[in-house]
Amino acid sequence: MVPDIEIMTIGDELLYGQVIDTNSAFMGQELGKLGLRVRQITSVSDRADEIVATLDQARQRARVVLMTGGLGPTKDDLTKHVLARYFGAELVLDENVLRHVEGIFARYQRPMLEVNRQQAMVPANCQVLHNAVGTAPGMWFEDGGVVFVSMPGVPHEMKYLMTHEVLPRLRAHFQTPAIEHVVVQTVGLGESFLAQQIEDWETALPPYVKLAYLPYLGGVRLRLTGQDDGQPHLLARMEALLPELRRLLGTHIYAEGEIKLEEVVGQLLMERGLTVGTAESCTGGLLAHRLTSVPGASRYYQGSLVAYSNELKMAELGVQAETLAAHGAVSEAVVAEMAEGLRRRLGVDVALATSGIAGPDGGTPEKPVGTICVAYADAHRTVTKQISFDRGRQLNLEFTATTALNLLRLSLPGGVQE
Repeated sequence: MVPDIEIMTIGDELLYGQVIDTNSAFMGQELGKLGLRVRQITSVSDRADEIVATLDQARQRARVVLMTGGLGPTKDDLTKHVLARYFGAELVLDENVLRHVEGIFARYQRPMLEVNRQQAMVPANCQVLHNAVGTAPGMWFEDGGVVFVSMPGVPHEMKYLMTHEVLPRLRAHFQTPAIEHVVVQTVGLGESFLAQQIEDWETALPPYVKLAYLPYLGGVRLRLTGQDDGQPHLLARMEALLPELRRLLGTHIYAEGEIKLEEVVGQLLMERGLTVGTAESCTGGLLAHRLTSVPGASRYYQGSLVAYSNELKMAELGVQAETLAAHGAVSEAVVAEMAEGLRRRLGVDVALATSGIAGPDGGTPEKPVGTICVAYADAHRTVTKQISFDRGRQLNLEFTATTALNLLRLSLPGGVQE
């Protein structure tokens, strides 16, 4: 039987909005891949009585309760002590955890305090889950037919424990259905337009396949989830559905699988042996950051010039004063000259350029906030694009970077064409 699961995040900082709960999102995604259903997500304060009350409620709703938070070395970290009392156990020293904590402090040549030693104290009736990336171990309890798991609230530690300890144990503990996932990454189409374009295809999906639309800024991830229907070759049957989807969406599909747009762009550049540079005005280096966030980017990315002022655009990128006077800094004509100038300046094969009115001020009736221009240039041609997008300054900048990356993907020699 597939168990209902409840996620419980502990910490005042979550309730006050000082920290965003990304842990629940990760856990929900990973559990979903196993075909496990999250019934409820609850955030609770650091107060012991409220933690206990939430545990009492959760065990009535779910067979697995996954907790994060409150396992640090300070006095406000109460989770371990509350769980010890809740399950009627004493805290005992775990020698393996102690050696692990001591090793961390020795490796960084830092003195180990008594509060750090306390990290090795665990309830006597729990199964200790080894945390290789931190000092607080995870804890697995079984009580009255319900599994309770406590993990640190630090995201990378929680992810390690979920991946290496919790998920394998859940698979072994419960009979989980055979689940397969196929992810198709799209860019340049909003959710409603995309849904309209593939409506008939979605309606014709077999009953064992469910489609989820997962929008992000600039595109939509399509996730097909197939559940075992007793017939063989589940994944192959799901993949047989994709050719028609590819035909319907064309170049709006940039990849299949869990991969980012900047990674795909990097692969295309390496396949063609091309180098790239960026000339940025409104994005102020964000486009360069996206490109260089990919491991191995040094094989194709050469450098960037952030030219915010018109003077710098003219002096360093060769933008003509006449072009600025005639069209303004936020124009297709100017970003074209920015990209061409950077390509010559850095000696790169291809260049991208951005300019825009990110807001919240600076707009005019002719060029309102959210007016964005991007350009691509190589040795043979220059391609420009102007769009209008206003969701607030930060989102405007992120959308501009995505638009520029997609323009690069579509414009590379021998690459995808719109």
